[in-house]
Amino acid sequence: MRSDDDQDDAEKRAHHNALERKRRDHIKDSFYKLRDSVPTLRGEKSASRAQVLKRAADYIQYMKSKTTSHLRDIDDLRRQNSLLEAQIRRLEKTRVGNLTLKDYSEDISVRDSQESDSSYSESEMVEGMHQVYSN
Repeated sequence: MRSDDDQDDAEKRAHHNALERKRRDHIKDSFYKLRDSVPTLRGEKSASRAQVLKRAADYIQYMKSKTTSHLRDIDDLRRQNSLLEAQIRRLEKTRVGNLTLKDYSEDISVRDSQESDSSYSESEMVEGMHQVYSN
């Protein structure tokens, strides 16, 4: 009877050891994948797990910051696009209403002083209007 219990214990231990080895291998492979996903660690075979975690966390923070910046840029570009579309509509009305470009430029300078969100200066916008009229 004793040998049957010993054999059962040995099988359980072997099974447990195999499961534990599989778990460790999975963790190790996951660390390799994480390491290779971080640009500053690519190809660096000797990075410790602590280094991998630290640099991965740093990289995530960097990417979050970059994403936030890009979202702000997108919002700015959308605002600029809206302003330019409004200017196009005003230009089209101006062309239809036979107002002069000088009248339109004065109108733009008043609106520019009110809409300071735009990254374009008045001279850049007037230059854009000249290009629209010349086409």
